[in-house]
Amino acid sequence: MLGLTHQIKQRSPQGQGALVVGNPVPMPKHLPSLPRTEEEATEIATLLKTQAITGKAATKAAIVQQLPGARIIHLATHGILDDVQGLGSAIALAPSGKDNGLLTAEEILSMKLNADLVVLSACNTGNGRITGDGVIGLSRSFISAGVSSVIVSLWSVQDNPTPLLMANFYRQMLQKPDKAQALRQAMLTTMKQYPSPEYWAAFTLMGEAQ
Repeated sequence: MLGLTHQIKQRSPQGQGALVVGNPVPMPKHLPSLPRTEEEATEIATLLKTQAITGKAATKAAIVQQLPGARIIHLATHGILDDVQGLGSAIALAPSGKDNGLLTAEEILSMKLNADLVVLSACNTGNGRITGDGVIGLSRSFISAGVSSVIVSLWSVQDNPTPLLMANFYRQMLQKPDKAQALRQAMLTTMKQYPSPEYWAAFTLMGEAQ
């Protein structure tokens, strides 16, 4: 996978600007609303000098249309885990028209994306079907679609520490564009307020560090 992400990193062109999404409503499949993810998205959008897409505006149709043009993609919402087939794992967006609002790993796999970084600020986004070729799920799909780095979670994340960690991550990355170091520093900062690893250690970087 690192060979693939290195090739992606070297190619051009990349997307422009940031796409930041938080708390799409209504949630599909009766998933509960996540008000803290809206706050997270708003703060991160300010750091990245863009406008967060939240609530009813964060439909699957609208987000899918904007994904190919973004250099940084931050999705703060529910993650749906499919550990049987893997490609059924999904990010929850607001439904519209005939779609159910779920952006699946299978759908992402067929996209052509140009992002340098995708952050999946949701539960279990790094998991999927385990095979001899690795984990089949959201992270693999985004990288196969052309993304050079993906930050995903390995278990269910908490409402309060996650926005703090994510805001710290972007502040660090804006100062020094090393994603691995930025994530490490964000974890160290979050750990001061939330000492238990369950609150800050869920996220991991897949792909290129810089």
